[in-house]
Order: sequence, then structure tokens, then C-alpha cells
Amino acid sequence: MNRRTLRSLATLVLSLLLASCSEKSDPQQEAPPPLKVQRVEDRNVFTVDHPERFQLTEAVEHVSTPELKVTGTVSPDIARAVPVISLATGRVVETDARLGDTVKKGQVLLKVQSADISGAFSDYQKALADEELARTQLDRAKLLYDKGAISQNDLQIAENAEHKAKVDVSNTAEKLRVLGTPTLDRPSGVVEIRAPISGVITDQQVTNAAGVAGLGSPNPFTISDLTYVWVLCDVYENQLSNVRLGEEAEIRLNAYPDKVFSGRIDNIGPVLDPNIRTVKVRIEMRNPGLMRPGMFVEATFHSRAKEKRSAVPAAAILHLHDRDWVYVPVEKDQFRRTEIVGGDMLAGGMQEVVTGLVPGQRVVANALAFQNSAEQQ
Repeated sequence: MNRRTLRSLATLVLSLLLASCSEKSDPQQEAPPPLKVQRVEDRNVFTVDHPERFQLTEAVEHVSTPELKVTGTVSPDIARAVPVISLATGRVVETDARLGDTVKKGQVLLKVQSADISGAFSDYQKALADEELARTQLDRAKLLYDKGAISQNDLQIAENAEHKAKVDVSNTAEKLRVLGTPTLDRPSGVVEIRAPISGVITDQQVTNAAGVAGLGSPNPFTISDLTYVWVLCDVYENQLSNVRLGEEAEIRLNAYPDKVFSGRIDNIGPVLDPNIRTVKVRIEMRNPGLMRPGMFVEATFHSRAKEKRSAVPAAAILHLHDRDWVYVPVEKDQFRRTEIVGGDMLAGGMQEVVTGLVPGQRVVANALAFQNSAEQQ
């Protein structure tokens, strides 16, 4: 390619660049497309034909006592739960009770074969023999002293030996009683472990042929007196104002929902659980015979303050998607579906409205009929 051709190409490229730069941009073409706004209808507003077909009712004022309902569990009264211990170490040769049994005070629960008992009986029998010898020597020393054959010092030594022998007998006998031996006249290497109180065995840690290590091991049994029980409830910190020490609480068992029991608030926990933000509230109550440890309950606390709320006929409230709704007239033929929080059922077919409605406000008397008619249109 010669110089003339290269010069022509360079001139052509330069002219094209100048032409493209000289063109003006159109701002209307570069602007973004206009925003389209679409109006969405309120799904909670209904327009109906002949609104006179739907009777209206007026919310009335209702004075109520606020209630707090919480869940809890039945637990044994710790003060009435007594461990069954064995001071003697050894091996279990017989168990006469097991978990869940009702036992009486003094009833034999298990038998333990123990070398401690055998050794204690041996010491007791030796102490008896030493005491008998010391008593015989004392009697002889008194006779000799009366005859003038020995001095008063020898008599005092004999009296001291007899006194020490009695102390040894008393100590060895007490050791046997502490280890669990009821009688001292029948030496045996087996000790009987008896129930310290009457109640129900709520924990068992031994079986036949198991080893018992004395106080250093888990307690063989735990007996709980279930005539009184505790109900432990979790109350959120923002609801503690409704709970007061000493007040009564209504208790309903999940197993017997038709029965209502009463208990007294015995303790409000001083420590807040930081994970779930609740406080343990303890209710003490007499066991009617139906409560078992571990049962779920619902506790209701009643506040002392009175609150003014509204009430409407129960038919005016629609239960939809786990919520409560009422239909409030807004215009001549329009009604708005308004969410409320329904409360307890009242006498005369009325229902309490906790929030969402004020006394004097009108609503549709039959919410279900209105809902069915609105869906058909």
C-alpha cells in the first residue's frame, strides 16, 4: 500500500469521527420510561347490594377484670421430698419397692449385705464381753475392799474400768442403730433400709445385686409426699404486674380440663431467665389426688384493677385464619372488615372484645352471614 492510499484512509476516519461528535443527543429518547401506578383495592372493604338486609348492633361497655393465663407443670414439693439413704456400704440382696410405689413410714424398701454391719456386730459383742468381765472384777474388788484386802485406789481403778466398758457397749450399740439395725440380739450381716416417711417413690437408683456406696453414692430412693404439690409457671417480664405474692390462682389440668382447682402464689422468682425472658412463679396447692408430677397445667391470675372494655353478640365476631374480625359500616353500602382481639364469652350470648372496638361503635350482627353473602357477589 502506497502513501497516497494511507493518507486517504486516515482522512476518511477523521471525517467520520467529526461527524459523530457533531450529532446532538435527544433527551426524550434517553429518559427512563414513565412510572405506571396502579391502584389496588382494599380487600377488607366490601360493597354490597341492599345493605339494609344486614342488621347492625352496637358494642356495649363491659367492665372486666384482666386475666393472665400461663402454662406450667406440676412438681413435687421439695420440702416434702425425702431421700432414702444407706450409711452401710455393701450389695443389694433384695428390693421390696420400686419407682412409683406408694409406701408407708417404716416399710422395708431394700436389704443390703454389708461388711460394715458384720464388723459393728463384732465390736458390739466384744464390748458386751468386756463389760461383763469389768463388772465381775468390780464386784470382786468391792468384796476385797470391804475385807481390807485391797486399797481404795484399786477399787477406783476397777470402777473406772467397768464404766469404760459400759461406754463401749453404748457406743457400739449406737453405731449399729445408725447403720440401720433395728435389734441388737440377732447378729446379721444384712441391714434393712426402711422408708423415713409415707409417700410415693419418685426416684430409684438401685436394683437387685447393685452396689451401695453409702453417703458418697446416689440415694437408693427418693420418697415424695404428694399431698401438697407445686405448680411452676413461666411468666414474661412484661406480665409480672398481674402476679402478686399470696394471691389465688385458678389451675386447670390438661388431663382434666373440666375441673378447676385453686392454689396460692407462694413465690415469685428473684432471677429472670435471660434466654426466654421469663420468671418462675410457684403456686402451692393441696393435691386433690389427680395431680401427678410432670403434668401440664394452665394457670389463670386475676388482676385487682378493673378495665372498661366493649362487648358484642358472639355472632358478630368472625373467626377467620386464627384471627377475630367484625364488619363495621363505613358508607351507605360499604363495610370494612376490622381485626379485633376477642375475649371471654359472657352471659346472654355476648363476647368480650379486648381491643379493636370501642363502646358505641356499630357492627354487623351476623358476621358469618355477611361474609357468605360478600363472597357470592
